[in-house]
Amino acid sequence: MPAQDDRQDAAPRREAPTPDVPRDAVSVSHHRVTVDGRELAYTVTAGTMVLVEEKHGKDGESEGMKSRAQVFFVAYALDGGHDPRTRPVTFSFNGGPGSSSVWLHLGVLGPRRVVMGDAGALTGPPYDLTDNEFTLLADSDLVFIDPVSTGYSRVTNGEKPGEFHGFTRDIESVGDFIRLWVSRAGRWLSPKFLVGESYGTTRAAGLSGYLQQRHGLFLNGIMLVSSILDFSTVDFTPGHDLPYVVHLPTQAATAWYHGALTGDRSLTDVLAAAEAFADGEYAAALHLGSRLDNATRVAVARQYADLSGLSVDFIQRCDLRVTLARFRKELLRERGVSVGRLDSRFTGLDRDSGGAESEFDPSMSAILGPYSAAMNHYVRAELAFESDLPYEILTARVRPWSYKEFENRHVRVSDTLREAMHHNPHLKVLVASGYYDFATPYHATRHTLDHLALHPSLRGNVRETFYEAGHMMYVHQPSLEALARDLREFIGWARE
Repeated sequence: MPAQDDRQDAAPRREAPTPDVPRDAVSVSHHRVTVDGRELAYTVTAGTMVLVEEKHGKDGESEGMKSRAQVFFVAYALDGGHDPRTRPVTFSFNGGPGSSSVWLHLGVLGPRRVVMGDAGALTGPPYDLTDNEFTLLADSDLVFIDPVSTGYSRVTNGEKPGEFHGFTRDIESVGDFIRLWVSRAGRWLSPKFLVGESYGTTRAAGLSGYLQQRHGLFLNGIMLVSSILDFSTVDFTPGHDLPYVVHLPTQAATAWYHGALTGDRSLTDVLAAAEAFADGEYAAALHLGSRLDNATRVAVARQYADLSGLSVDFIQRCDLRVTLARFRKELLRERGVSVGRLDSRFTGLDRDSGGAESEFDPSMSAILGPYSAAMNHYVRAELAFESDLPYEILTARVRPWSYKEFENRHVRVSDTLREAMHHNPHLKVLVASGYYDFATPYHATRHTLDHLALHPSLRGNVRETFYEAGHMMYVHQPSLEALARDLREFIGWARE
């Protein structure tokens, strides 16, 4: 439990009883947490904010406002009368699409975090919360946003949820929430940051353009945790060889972690060799296709096997192209387990050990229970916000997700980020990656950054950090401490 929790100041507020007349519904509570030996008092506002749109007639004149959605958020403000001109505010969200903001919220950024253990040492249910001595609240106020249909966020009466389930409308609704929150909180002159994870990095890159162009809201910094800005790097389709190249270093890291490689090699040495091979001989071999001679094919397969822990025969039968699904099942097949997608340090048991693919992602299963229990407890018991709606941690209700803006081409938002940085040369970017992340492989992210086409004078505005964990690297205690330190240092650097 928190060091001190002033629950007597918390006033529970239920959502509006008449959904056809929506209104904001929030609960305000006061708490304390100790960071670096210093006790911090802070105020939490948890609840829903109604998003409205201005209606226009055929002649273009305004016909009033129309409510569209009620967006759930949790906002943290450090007490003590801090000057809003110097006190940063950071807006956070996760990805999916279909994910609430719970992972970053209770994993690394907020003043409370989940207790769940780590790969090979999970605590099991029931789960718990503890004070987060690594919270970013010491350096920035925080606002966690649940996009429409996630968390407690829902469309208002008469609106269609599907209209919010797509690339552009999602960016617009989250961006409009940020604009409204900034205006109501009087924070237009504050240093402003975004932090997104996974598809949340796609959203963050899109927001960097939308906020500037639509609202004139320029950012100081963007933190991309487990980033994906170019979906071509993860799309395993025939004739498209890039994903095989950028996934290989993560395969090597995974094989090293599970002791599937021969010889006494450090992770650093394995990654260096895998990156050089992937970008060199391996990429060249894939490029040649059927023109590749047999002797070179065998040599490449052997080097691939030495770095991946797979057999030469299996690699050749896959035509040198081992998909993620096949690798996850094949690497530890003799041990009867498959490795995780979000975090390949985790292993799982399948019904059919001889199958071609794993039945589930053990790393997703490991985190879903703890974070679901923690958030459902936290919002009612500690933040005093009550709703009988299910809190949608990670929902499929947003499917199908519309990418109509990218018809017949891969989703790519790196151009939007580059343009935002060119328009706002003060904008800084932090990119955080885990070595054991197959959902957004670190070498794929590096490939995207290498092809950002950013002007040379602005390349110093981008920082990369790496961790010996997976997608949610903060479930690994050493990585949690390192990530928190890197985020805090980034906030300070981006304000200079």
